[in-house]
This record gives sequence, structure tokens and C-alpha cells, in this order.
Amino acid sequence: MTTNPKATRLQPPQFDNLEDEREHRKQRLVAAFRIFAKFGYDEGVMGHISVRDPIKTDHYWTNPLALSFNLITADDLVLQNHNGEIVHGHGHVHGGALQLHLPVQKLRPDINAIAHTHSIYGKTWCALGRKLDPITTESAVFYQAHDVFDSFRHGEGEALANAVGSNKGLLLKNHGLVTFGKTVDEAAYWFISMERSCQAQLMAEAVSKPELIPPERAAQVSQRFTPDMGWLNFQPYYESIVREHPELFR
Repeated sequence: MTTNPKATRLQPPQFDNLEDEREHRKQRLVAAFRIFAKFGYDEGVMGHISVRDPIKTDHYWTNPLALSFNLITADDLVLQNHNGEIVHGHGHVHGGALQLHLPVQKLRPDINAIAHTHSIYGKTWCALGRKLDPITTESAVFYQAHDVFDSFRHGEGEALANAVGSNKGLLLKNHGLVTFGKTVDEAAYWFISMERSCQAQLMAEAVSKPELIPPERAAQVSQRFTPDMGWLNFQPYYESIVREHPELFR
């Protein structure tokens, strides 16, 4: 792994070989599961995060069914191909994950990571069938960069993959959040931030009608939060969870 010594801030790493990049992606994936568990985003067997394999690019790593996010290690991850077959690892993958991750991974080679769980504020906001308003800087990150998708009406699969567009995430109506990224770090941070934006708007609207950030300012914020900014904002969470769970990468 190499870094740019002239960079003025942290940047996503570059790799000298694909084996190192594979290990890095798996480690970030496992860390994301532990962080999601810490924040209470897991519920029963619901929820999944995936990352494309850098060597077998028509395969992706994800979590096996019914293993707690708070227990998962790199050795537990399963590798699945675009036919939905597990080619490495043990167990099964949630059926809903096949309808969500597989088509996006297959049809959108520019997207490497996808995060979806049934987090409480996300699924509550999704029951309203509305996009988030730019009421805070964090919610402005998603201004013109998210949309509502009715998976009960249109299904998931290819229809969902086609709905992604250039969005950072989708609000699955009556269902929950799904976010996308070039890295696990980016997809996971967009999820964390979108979940908290849902919480903030629910709380604000419970008190009064919130004032909105002007459209031109909201657009500037959204455009400033590039994939690299998504990656950067995940780093404090990553460093914290690695220190809290020294067994993470065994």
C-alpha cells in the first residue's frame, strides 16, 4: 500500500498489488459491520454490506446469513459471484441481498460497495415516501444526490440498479436506506450520515417546520462531498472500532 506524501489531507490508499487491495477491502468491510452493530443498525438477520473483489471483479464479498454484525471477522466473509453462487466461505446469503447487491454489482462496475440495513430512523423516514430536505449541512450532502425508490411497487433487481444513477443513496419506500460508494468507507459513511439526517429531520419536524438551506448553497455542499470526502469522514470510525476490537482481523 502506498500513499501520496504531497497530499494535504488523508487520501484513499493505492496498492502495489491486488492481493493487498483485496485484504484491505475485506478489513474495511468487517470494520463497517462492527461500526453498524455499535450504532444499532442491525436487526435480526436483516441487513448486508458488500464490496467488489478487486481480482475477480465479477465477485463480491458480503456477510453470511444470521451472523451478528458484532461478531463477524474477515474469515467469516463469503465471496459470491454474479450468478449468486458462493465460491468461498461457508453459509448462506440473505435472499434480499441477492435482489439488491447482485444487480448493482453486476450492472454498475463503477460502484464497488453497497450498504443496506433496516436502521430505525432510516426506515421510519422511508415510510413517508419523501426525499430529505437540506435542513443541515449533513443533509445538504444528499441534495440532488438521493432519491425515493418504491421497491414494493417496482421490485428490486435490475429496476433498482437502474434507479441508482449518480446518487449517493436511495430511500427505499417503506423499507430502509441503501448507499453506494467506490469504497466501503464511502458507502458506510453515506449510510451513517443519511441515517442521522433522517433522525434530524424527524426530530425537527416533530417540533416545527424546519427552515431549509437555500438551493444554491445546498448544491455547493453536495458537490463538495465527493467520494474522497465520504472516504475521509469514515476514518475516525474505522480507527476507533479497530482499537475497540483488537480481534477484528484475526
